[in-house]
Amino acid sequence: MDNAGGAALAIVLVVLIVFVIIVLVRSVRIIPQARAGVVERLGKYQRTLNPGLTILIPFVDRLLPLLDLREQVVSFPPQPVITEDNLVVSIDTVVYFQVTDPRAATYEIANYIQAVEQLTTTTLRNVVGGLNLEEALTSRDQINGQLRGVLDEATGRWGIRVSRVELKAIDPPHSIQDSMEKQMRAERDRRAAILTAEGTKQSAILTAEGQRQASILAAEGDAKAAILRADGEAQAIQKVFDAIHKGNPDQKLLAYQYLQTLPKIAEGSSNKLWIVPSEIGEALKGIGQALGGTNPGPTAGGGGLFDEEPARQPGS
Repeated sequence: MDNAGGAALAIVLVVLIVFVIIVLVRSVRIIPQARAGVVERLGKYQRTLNPGLTILIPFVDRLLPLLDLREQVVSFPPQPVITEDNLVVSIDTVVYFQVTDPRAATYEIANYIQAVEQLTTTTLRNVVGGLNLEEALTSRDQINGQLRGVLDEATGRWGIRVSRVELKAIDPPHSIQDSMEKQMRAERDRRAAILTAEGTKQSAILTAEGQRQASILAAEGDAKAAILRADGEAQAIQKVFDAIHKGNPDQKLLAYQYLQTLPKIAEGSSNKLWIVPSEIGEALKGIGQALGGTNPGPTAGGGGLFDEEPARQPGS
């Protein structure tokens, strides 16, 4: 009898301990950071739990699944949209949103992610439906701004704030893509031809300018070289003239040098005709006078090139 009573007491204690543990587990809750919990008491909203330690009443309070308060990113599948010019384009969208009111996100909408997706699709069709294909491809910022304004206004009562809406891709039909590629290829070819022509033109201009400058510099160099050569020859002639006058040569030496110079005139293979100067006779006469020791008077022609002046008598 005592054994049966002891076993029953042990069972009661075990059950009591298990009950206390269950009560503690259901009473003490820890809410992580950037999370929020909605507590219902007897099926009615009671309060919103913030991050930290909280105590609930067991079997009376019920904690709903925690809500993530961080900004979330949802990518929706491509949606077919008809543009103003009756072309069907496929548009991918990405929505950035954040839960700002856990109570409204829990009780005002059943599934806020699905609601945002459907609202984005309908709004996108309304916005893009008023644009042609070219405007839709080049007006992404405008479309994003309109989508964000409409979504943020509609989702405000759901406790959700839409921060950004981005269009990932706008895919026109394949036939339109082929036409656009051909148009872009032709435009690139045209620009390349224009750039090539401009490059050739600039190259020709620079080449002509360089040749002109080179010709001018070459002409200036030739002119300066000619001037320097002329100055050098003039100085050489002046020096020779000064040297001859300083040496005071007589008629005999001049006639001899004249005869030595004559053979050099005939040098060269291109000389086919040799013109004998008229002064050669006077030179030979001067040499003959020098060898013969005579000093004849002036020639009948009124004096040759090497005629010496008669010596003056004293007192004349």
